Amino acid sequence: MKEIDVIIPVYKPDKAFLMLIDSLQNQTVSIGKIIIINTEQKYFDRLVYGTPFFEKNKNVVITHIGKKEFNHGASRNLGVSKSQAPIFVMMTQDALPGDEHLIENLVRPLGKEEAAVSYARQLPADDCNEMERFMRAFNYPAKSVEKSARDIQRLGIKTYFCSNVCAAYKREVFDALGGFVKCTIFNEDMIYAAGAIKAGYLIAYAADAKVIHSHNYTCRQQFHRNFDLGVSQADHPEIFEGVPSEKEGIALLKSLTRHLWKNRKRGKIPVFYINSAFRYAGFLLGKKYKRLPMALVMKCTSNKDYWGQIRRIKVTI
Repeated sequence: MKEIDVIIPVYKPDKAFLMLIDSLQNQTVSIGKIIIINTEQKYFDRLVYGTPFFEKNKNVVITHIGKKEFNHGASRNLGVSKSQAPIFVMMTQDALPGDEHLIENLVRPLGKEEAAVSYARQLPADDCNEMERFMRAFNYPAKSVEKSARDIQRLGIKTYFCSNVCAAYKREVFDALGGFVKCTIFNEDMIYAAGAIKAGYLIAYAADAKVIHSHNYTCRQQFHRNFDLGVSQADHPEIFEGVPSEKEGIALLKSLTRHLWKNRKRGKIPVFYINSAFRYAGFLLGKKYKRLPMALVMKCTSNKDYWGQIRRIKVTI
C-alpha cells in the first residue's frame, strides 16, 4: 500500500474533531501525515489546551491561517503542498469514519490507472431529519460506480459529482491538472472532478468507504448555501453551462415526494416543498449574482470573506 496522507481544513473544532483524529489513527491502513489547515489559531489552542493531543498524534502537522485567508480551493492546495505522499485524502472536520476500513476502501479504486479521484459514501447521523436522510441515500447509494465523459449525456451534472467531505486523490494526476481552482466560493471538488473527466480520467464512487456526515439545515441556511452553489456555477460556465443542475433537482423532488407519500408521511411534503423553494431561489439568485448589487449579494451569501478576497484580487490585477 502506498503512503497516504490526510488533509483536513479546520475552523472552530470541537470534540467531534478529536473523535475524527482518533478514528483515523485506528484505520486498517496506516496514515502518514494528518495535515491540518486551521483557520484562527485561538480556537484550536482552546480545544487542545491541557490535553496530550500532540503527544498522542505525532503525525499531525498543523498550519494556522487567518479567517480572511481561507478559501475552499487555495487552502486545500496549501494542505497538499505539505504532503509528499502519492495519495492524499481530503476530509472535513465534521465527517466521522463509519468504520476502520474507510481509508482502505476509499483508496482501492485508485488502483485503476484511469482513476483520478474516489469519494466516499456519506451516511446520516442519528439526529438526521427525514428529508436529509433521504437525500443522503439519493446522492450516496449503496452501489459503487465509475464515471467518465461517456456518462455526461446519461447522468448530466451528476457525472462531475464528487465531495471533499471524504475523497482520495492521486497526487501525480492532481499536479498534472493544476490542483484545485485557487479561488472559489464553493464546489472546488466538482470543478476538479469535471476537469479530470474532460482530461480523460475516471471519477470513482466507493460505496463501501463510509463516513457519517449530515446536516439539519434550516430553510434560511439552505438558501445561503445554494446561493453560493449558484455563484460557483456562474463563475465556471466552461464546466456547468452545458450540464444544467435543474434536472437533478427535479428528480430529487419527485423521488422524495413519492417516498413520503408511500411511507404515510404526507404531512411532511409541504415542509419539503418549502425547503426546496428556498434552495432553488438561492441557487437561481446565485447564478445571476453578477446582475445583483453587492449589498444584496452580501445578504445572500454564507461566505462574506470570499467577496473580500475577490475585491483584493481585483485591486492587485
